[in-house]
Amino acid sequence: MIRKKKNLCAAAWLLAAAVLVSGGAVGGAVCAAKEQQTEEEVEDVRLKDAVSKELGCYVGAAVTGQEINNRRVWEIITTHFNAVTLGNELKPDALFNYSNAVCPGTEEAELNGETITVPKINFYKAENMLDKILQWNKKNPDDALKVRGHVLVWHSQTPEWFFHEDYDKQKPYVDRETMNKRLEWYIRTVLTHFTGEDSEYKDLFYGWDVVNEAVSDSTGTYRSDNENPNEPLSNDTHGNNSSWWHVYQSNEFILNAFVYANKYAPADLELYYNDYNECSGQKMAGILELLRAVKATEGARIDAMGMQGHYNMDSPNYSEIDMAIRMYAQVVGNVQMTELDMKASEDYDGSPESKEKEFEEQAKRYGAIYWALKSADKEEGVNITSLTFWGTADHLSWLQSRSDVGGGNTTGLPECPLLFDEHYEKKPAFYAFAGGNK
Repeated sequence: MIRKKKNLCAAAWLLAAAVLVSGGAVGGAVCAAKEQQTEEEVEDVRLKDAVSKELGCYVGAAVTGQEINNRRVWEIITTHFNAVTLGNELKPDALFNYSNAVCPGTEEAELNGETITVPKINFYKAENMLDKILQWNKKNPDDALKVRGHVLVWHSQTPEWFFHEDYDKQKPYVDRETMNKRLEWYIRTVLTHFTGEDSEYKDLFYGWDVVNEAVSDSTGTYRSDNENPNEPLSNDTHGNNSSWWHVYQSNEFILNAFVYANKYAPADLELYYNDYNECSGQKMAGILELLRAVKATEGARIDAMGMQGHYNMDSPNYSEIDMAIRMYAQVVGNVQMTELDMKASEDYDGSPESKEKEFEEQAKRYGAIYWALKSADKEEGVNITSLTFWGTADHLSWLQSRSDVGGGNTTGLPECPLLFDEHYEKKPAFYAFAGGNK
């Protein structure tokens, strides 16, 4: 267990990070700032206040439908964050009521003067969460929460039947013209329902991830339908392969998604591209190409690049993060950290001794990342507009389960990736963001 007196040094993690970045020895610098704040001041600080003071941005956390009703999670969110991302409930499979194997039924819809057949959408799971947030905001206007929409177009959690004739994956794939109609209908339906003039939720959302993870890790070009040859396209959903690409064989669906999103989104709803491994040189080049293509497309709009930030204790290093921020800012201006968490060291085994060491090193690592964000934000043409952590407490993190989705846990080893431990207590990593702002 981390001793509370360690928190007195937490205010110095950013100072330590600065020394690390400059190549100097940390030594006594780690605790040099411990006298800057009293223990009471450190304990009372709210994360959103501290980070907003430094970056002036949204400070968010991801939360799922199960977690939002956890009293301790809700206390953390409403105390320390001013924004949330619904972890799953606005993804296509959730809106199709997790009917991944078979289409949940169809109905008729009008699109551009034409009647088309579309699958039925169920908004209940997302609305259940949003209603709780709305109620909180009405009672606590000074601590209101905003929401980031996540995500409209993604290869991974879109049912395979969505790409086939009659929404039946046993039948042939549809052509691009048909898929464009489905794409426009889907984006229009979701954005209008949640952000349209008549929506009770319209004032909740500050932005929306339009396209997610469309660049390949292995090639640095667009993600194809053969990223993983061992993953059949006939699977109900995909971890790696893209049926979007299979239908289009080009980036047309990406460009159209931003055109349609701009067409149906309110002017003040920001639109984003979001990806992981975003600091890797080869993949970064591919992401930059995607951003430039969207910017050059008539009728499209993109307001920021979302760097997911699924990092580990060794990489990416400070220089790689710093360079990525600046490169993306050259194209879109605004940059965000959207899913920040930290995989544990290879020798971390979850024991008390290992945990104490890991927590201290993790705080330094988070401090260096925060320093990169703050340093870049001070530069002309660079704006950090959101910092979101992918979860609240360690034991609830998606990294606790194995996953073949990008950035996931591929080893099954214990993880401690977030700012609050399994007892919902602040970790030293919390003070890397909240304790160094005096």
